[in-house]
Amino acid sequence: MSDTQFYWPVRIYYEDTDAGGIVYNANYLKFMERARTEWLRARGVEQDRLLADGVAFVVRRLELDLRRPARFNDALKVTVTVKMLKRASIVFEQEILDDAGLCLARGEVVIACVQVAHMKPFAIPEPLMGVLSGAR
Repeated sequence: MSDTQFYWPVRIYYEDTDAGGIVYNANYLKFMERARTEWLRARGVEQDRLLADGVAFVVRRLELDLRRPARFNDALKVTVTVKMLKRASIVFEQEILDDAGLCLARGEVVIACVQVAHMKPFAIPEPLMGVLSGAR
């Protein structure tokens, strides 16, 4: 597992909540997705450029453990940590923390690199692999 952890701030808006006033469960996945996108961007990787080259990262598998609810107007931090970097995939560990550092949700997300034209696994391009391995 990586010692380097990336944080992305998230503010909970009314639209993120359900009828009970807590964050709707699927929105935790959106927050994690945004954090992974910003993690890539912080390393100089723009996904639109990858797409232009016919390469994409797609979610292959995910596991989400919802521990405590988040509510309207909460300020949260979403963490991104590389657990494992493989030839054609990345395993991320992510947490959503409240302002006191309490874990509200924890997830493991496996991202596969694919060739867009065929939607089949594709080795992460070497220059990109160098950037990603440096983030571990």
